[in-house]
Amino acid sequence: KWLLDSIMTSQLKVDKLQGRTTAGSIVVTSEGTAVETNLQQGLGKFWVNFDGTASGAASRDSFNVSGMTDVGTGDYIISINNNMANDDYADVMGQEDNDYGNRSFMGKQSTGTKTSGQTKAFSYKGGSNAYQDNDEVRVLALGDLA
Repeated sequence: KWLLDSIMTSQLKVDKLQGRTTAGSIVVTSEGTAVETNLQQGLGKFWVNFDGTASGAASRDSFNVSGMTDVGTGDYIISINNNMANDDYADVMGQEDNDYGNRSFMGKQSTGTKTSGQTKAFSYKGGSNAYQDNDEVRVLALGDLA
């Protein structure tokens, strides 16, 4: 045991993780060590930070996003590289509004069918219910990849 402890380090360097029992499932002990969680379920599957005021909704940075469409004022479609397993994934959206006198809200398409390869985001200004472009729009999704 002493020899094994002396050659082990606190840093693990690997290029790929795979579950031993089930390839797509890795269980991680929680911070408080009281419960376990599935690593894959807790990872963001796609995210983007973009300037909604720029022509074409210019991405600042992203992960697993193949492109965006600026449909109109405050109306965007985010297309992803690797599809989600279904359309039941959770979108988390936020934005920054430089017009501090008004509150802005973000949401996803609430009517129609959401495809597994896209998510629809929109922003509007509170009180006026008018769509608006914002300087910084952020979208993140959690769920199962196909």
